[in-house]
Amino acid sequence: MTTYSRRTFMEQIGWGLGASLTLASLPAMARERAGVMDNKKLNIALCGLGRYANVLKGGLAASQSCRLAGIVTGTPTKAAQWQSEFRIPDKNSYTYQNFDQIVSNPDIDLVYITLPNGLHKEFTLRAAKAGKHVIVEKPMAFTEKDCQEMIDACRKAGVQLAVGYRLHYDPHHIELKRLGQHKVFGQVRLIEASLGYRLAGIPPDDWHLKKAIAGGGPLMNLGVYCVQSSRYVLGEEPVAVTAQFGPVTMPDLFKEVEENITWQLYFPSGAICTSSCTSNCNVDRFYASADEGYFELQPALSYGPFKGRTSQAAFNFPVVNQQAAQLDDIARHILANKPLPAHISGEEGRKDMRVIEGIYQAATSGQKVDLTS
Repeated sequence: MTTYSRRTFMEQIGWGLGASLTLASLPAMARERAGVMDNKKLNIALCGLGRYANVLKGGLAASQSCRLAGIVTGTPTKAAQWQSEFRIPDKNSYTYQNFDQIVSNPDIDLVYITLPNGLHKEFTLRAAKAGKHVIVEKPMAFTEKDCQEMIDACRKAGVQLAVGYRLHYDPHHIELKRLGQHKVFGQVRLIEASLGYRLAGIPPDDWHLKKAIAGGGPLMNLGVYCVQSSRYVLGEEPVAVTAQFGPVTMPDLFKEVEENITWQLYFPSGAICTSSCTSNCNVDRFYASADEGYFELQPALSYGPFKGRTSQAAFNFPVVNQQAAQLDDIARHILANKPLPAHISGEEGRKDMRVIEGIYQAATSGQKVDLTS
C-alpha cells in the first residue's frame, strides 16, 4: 500500500504550513521575501490564562515570529507565575479592570483572547479600541450579529482580526481540503464529523455549564470544529440545516445548556454533513465518502496527533505544532503589513456562527431551517 509521504505533503501545499515548516532554515534574504525580518517579532499579550492559554505556551515557545510580551488575568497568582516564567515586566501585566490602559503600551502589538466564550466580544472590542490587532478563540461570539460588530470595530480601528483556526495549519486537514475541494475521489456525498468529551465529574459551577458565559453546551464549545471541517473540505456554504437535541443523562450538571446535539447540514452540491457533539462520551472523527472513494481522520478534530487514510493510502504527514504554525503565519502577514488570509479571518468566524445559530434554531423548532436568507 502506498502512503501519502512528508515529501508529497510539502510538494502539494504552497501556503501557510509549508512556509512554517521550512522558514527557520531559509537564508535571511529569502526570509525577508517571505515577509519576516530577522530579529523582528510580533509582541503578543494573552488575555485569559486558563486551560487553552497553557496549551498556547508550547506554540509561543516554538514560534519563529512571535513573542509573549504581556498578560491579562484576574488572578494575581497566575500573573506572578507567568511573569516569572516569561520575564514579563509589571508594566505589561494587566487585570480585566485596567486592560484599556494597554492603548499606551508600545510593547504590545496584538491581543490573543483565550477567555470564556461570553467575554470574546467585549475584549475584542476593547482591544480594537486600544489599537491592537486581535486573535480571538472559537466560538468567535454568541451570535452572527455579535461577530459582525467585532469585525466592524476592528475595521474601524484599522487593526486586523483573526480567529484561532489552528487546524488550518495541520497537514492532515490541509490534505482533507485538497481531497474534497479538488474532488480527488469525485464529488463528496457524505461527511460525518463529530466531537465530544465525557464531562461526568466536572464541577457543577464550571463555566462550560453556564449559558450566560458559555452560550451553550457542546455545540457552542465543540460544534464549530465540525461545522468548520465540512465547510472547509467542501469549499461550500450550507443552504439548510435540520437538528435534534439528544437526551440529558446528567441532569444535575446540564440544567442550562444542552448535553447532546446532532445535526445535518445540506450543501449546494448535494453533499450532506451529519455531526454530533456531546458531553456524554469521547468521540473525535471525520469521514467523507465520495463517488470514487473515501478519506478519514480519527482522531480528527482535537489537538492530535491525528491518524488518517483514504481508500487508497494511509497518511504519513509530519506532526506539527498547530499553534506555532498559526501564530507564525499571522505574524508574517501583520509584520509585512499584509491582510490576513480569508480562511482565518473574522469573516470566517461569522460564517461559522451563522450556521451554529441555525442549528440551535432547527433543534428548538424541529423544523428545517433555511440558511440562505
